[in-house]
Amino acid sequence: MKLTLEEIGRMAGVSRSTVSRVVNNEKSVRPEVRERVQAVISETGYRPNAAARSLASNRTGVIGLVIPHRVHTLFDDPYFALLIQGVSKACNTAETTLALFIFQTEAEEEELYPRVVAAGNVDGVIVTATRMGDPLLERLTRGDLPFVVVGRPDVAEGITYVDADNIGGARSAALHLCDLGYRRIGYIGAPTNTTAGIDRRTGFLEGLTMCRASPADALMTDGDYTEMSGYRAMQSLLPAEPEAVFVATDTMAIGALRALTEAGVSVPNDMGLISFDGLPPSERSVPKLTTVRQPVTATGARAVELLLGLVNGDILQPVHEVMPTELVIRESCCSARLTETSLTDN
Repeated sequence: MKLTLEEIGRMAGVSRSTVSRVVNNEKSVRPEVRERVQAVISETGYRPNAAARSLASNRTGVIGLVIPHRVHTLFDDPYFALLIQGVSKACNTAETTLALFIFQTEAEEEELYPRVVAAGNVDGVIVTATRMGDPLLERLTRGDLPFVVVGRPDVAEGITYVDADNIGGARSAALHLCDLGYRRIGYIGAPTNTTAGIDRRTGFLEGLTMCRASPADALMTDGDYTEMSGYRAMQSLLPAEPEAVFVATDTMAIGALRALTEAGVSVPNDMGLISFDGLPPSERSVPKLTTVRQPVTATGARAVELLLGLVNGDILQPVHEVMPTELVIRESCCSARLTETSLTDN
């Protein structure tokens, strides 16, 4: 027999409307009554009708993950695989359906609002890979739909976001290289039209300043998050003869490592290399990359928690949350430079 709200209510000794309020997570139910109803639901395996629940709560039970058209390497970049894994797992735990919105062009992205948001097809959205002055964020800010941004938006007022500690992580990378004795330290940055690119550059320069190492323009360049951009950036740095290079993403660092191998530069014997992200390829490279690991999966899960808090009214003010990073020391930089410097000084 298919269970109904009436049957669950009879078994729990409450009315149908009380069961409905429990199912829809309304707050106007006494804790002891809620526990009794939930116990019956758990014992019977009752699953509420999704359509009826949506009508009763005026919600769809669906949240969206929006990945802008600029992410051309979506299926090649392990960052997004881990992010989607974290988001989807958190949605499953919360019994919420995830809709993935991937756009190929800016025109498709512009249709998100009228086709999905304004039509009421989702309860809220998570937006990632935004850029400075992103028009999508501006439009979402003017609307009523709850949303959370993965990554610090350039204008954060009124916006809930969760981000990695890009400044602190990049600072720790620079300090680690300094501690190993490197002095001519190069930098391959992420695009400066993203806050991650700006923050990692800021942290790197802060780290150099703290260890009294002066950055040189000839030792600094940027990539575009792709492996090929890291390859070309490293080629452009080689004439300046850096002793070590900090690369702002693992993906670009893999390209940089390939450029060094082709040029006959041994890592870490001839040059130290350190990156940022802590993605699986950094552990499979030869040599394994020392990297700053950010908690990508946990960030995705936290974004879901924050979004559902906004949807349910549990969060009433914007939240700005920064997730800690971790320096993972592997094989791509060593203290050989420190030893050589000491011998020279003596």
